[in-house]
Amino acid sequence: MLSACSGAFRTGHRFSFGGHPKALQSRIRYQRSEGRRGFTLVELLVVIAIIGILVGLLLPAVQAAREAARRMSCSNNLKQLGLALHNYHDTYRKFPPSAFYPRGFTGDGWSVQSRLLPQLEQGNLAGLIDWRFTYAQQPAVAATRIPVYLCPSEPNDRSRPDPKPGLPEFAHYPLNYGANMGTWFIYDPRTHRGGTGLFYPNSRLGMASIVDGTSNTLAFAEVKAFNPYLRDGGNPAALGVAPPATAADVVAYGGNFKTNSGHTEWVDGRIHQTGFTTTFTPNTRVLFKQSGNVYDVDFNSSREGKSVTLPTYAAVTSRSYHTGGVQIGLADGSVRFLSESIDLRVWRALGTREGGEVVASLD
Repeated sequence: MLSACSGAFRTGHRFSFGGHPKALQSRIRYQRSEGRRGFTLVELLVVIAIIGILVGLLLPAVQAAREAARRMSCSNNLKQLGLALHNYHDTYRKFPPSAFYPRGFTGDGWSVQSRLLPQLEQGNLAGLIDWRFTYAQQPAVAATRIPVYLCPSEPNDRSRPDPKPGLPEFAHYPLNYGANMGTWFIYDPRTHRGGTGLFYPNSRLGMASIVDGTSNTLAFAEVKAFNPYLRDGGNPAALGVAPPATAADVVAYGGNFKTNSGHTEWVDGRIHQTGFTTTFTPNTRVLFKQSGNVYDVDFNSSREGKSVTLPTYAAVTSRSYHTGGVQIGLADGSVRFLSESIDLRVWRALGTREGGEVVASLD
């Protein structure tokens, strides 16, 4: 048999293994075409659906991880602020005032945040400040972005133009960490009496002034930049009776509406720019309607430094872009994430330095 096959090859005869050559070639072509077959429409749709499901499962996890990182960075900012406050106290044996207004003076006052610049490794910027003059006369300072004053979750990380006579390019930069200026009453320019918080105009408070304990007293809390507010409203005689019970009470006081300039000036010591009050719990919405739009507003009855006769009362709420609450810095330097559902009595107790309240655990 082998010799027959060999002879056939030598003589050039065709040799077939059990089939016609054309049939064999046809089967080979068929098998090759089968190997190149693409996805059917149904298979493609299934793959797309699986990818969509995976993205849907992974995206919330990625977003949560990013928010956790932003919250950690925000917490670190507050820790630096707390340390700076303690270092300032070690140097001067007192805390900085919210602003300084000599008797009979009307004008702008430098903020707590301005005074803390040297303790926040911003000594070069602090060296540019001439404290004898207002920030309105020092535009290069007012427009400077201070990273430690900004929460990474803040979407409005940008300057706010504020043209002034002779200074058409004047601008301010916002911040996200307000100083604790008490519950409701802020300052009376007639007597220079201040509120119940850790900071108020012309204050000279030290550690001994925190009778409630540093771990039970707020120093800083988050605020939103470019927040709208009402100013120069309400009857001072009525305002001095007690803090408002509801957000609707605040809106009823009225005042001049400012669309989006609250907490946009880190240099300005007034309550609506660099402070907060514990009038309402964190993230409470104070809804004000104007021209068909609804705004979540703050309230300032009379701006500090603008009058020598009218006292200041304010409902400036702590707000954040973190879900469920805000970051706070206590007077002992510790930082906590506080739920927006905290009891109002506890929140107001944290806003006073010597109220004598008993504060339950914040954990």
